[in-house]
Amino acid sequence: MKCFIHISDTHFGTEESRVVEDLVSLVAAQQPGLVVFSGDVTQRARRSQFAAARRFVDRLGLPALVVAGNHDIPLFNLFARWRKPYAGFLGSFGNLEPEYRAPGLHVVGVDSTTPRRHKDGELDAGTIRRACERLEASEPGVVRVVVMHHPLLAITESDVANLAHGHREALAAFAACGVDLVLGGHIHLPYVRPAPGPVLDPERPMWIVQAGTAVSRRTRGGQPNSVHLVRYDAERCRVLVVEQWDHDADEGRFAMVRCVPVAHATHRLDPAT
Repeated sequence: MKCFIHISDTHFGTEESRVVEDLVSLVAAQQPGLVVFSGDVTQRARRSQFAAARRFVDRLGLPALVVAGNHDIPLFNLFARWRKPYAGFLGSFGNLEPEYRAPGLHVVGVDSTTPRRHKDGELDAGTIRRACERLEASEPGVVRVVVMHHPLLAITESDVANLAHGHREALAAFAACGVDLVLGGHIHLPYVRPAPGPVLDPERPMWIVQAGTAVSRRTRGGQPNSVHLVRYDAERCRVLVVEQWDHDADEGRFAMVRCVPVAHATHRLDPAT
């Protein structure tokens, strides 16, 4: 069994140093093969904050797939926001639409940010098409994962306004090209749910995995810092479980608090195996 870790909304510049250290310890203990980072790396897109985030990722010593969040675009520096909005992010992480391939796994990063919106996300037709084209080029039988910052599903009324513009089109397109998991952040509320409505395939559901904030003090509604570990069987091309690990401040460690079984064979799996 293999696993990768899903973290989000570190908001470097507001990080809790003790939580950072405990997360480094969790990664060392669990030994995931990949770090997937669904945006809001920094609090205000400052050079020092990107440098701190880069040092953190380097400390983990693992391949990392990182997408931008709305906080990774300058807010108060209007010249930078309009002329070079992604300069800090690209200088630290290199690509707005990263991709990772390993045996049994294909992860595609999608950029849901736009400088013209202060907070909201957007997925236009071109962005959705590029992601699907890359996923459709996957090796047969791999677990397919999309990573983005803004959510495609809201489970509370207050989060409906946080849905990415174009979320309905994206859900339908990702389901059609065989996505197994859609990982996101932005709302600082961790949950795992099957995709809603007509895109739900009972034979091979697509799951929405929203992360909380990993190390920042900007937690929401009393939720502790948290991350996800996703465990999958690379040989049989199955996603098995998504584990939520919350930070226990008293114990000084991350501990698993929830294990959501999402076990299913992908629609590309040979029925004889």
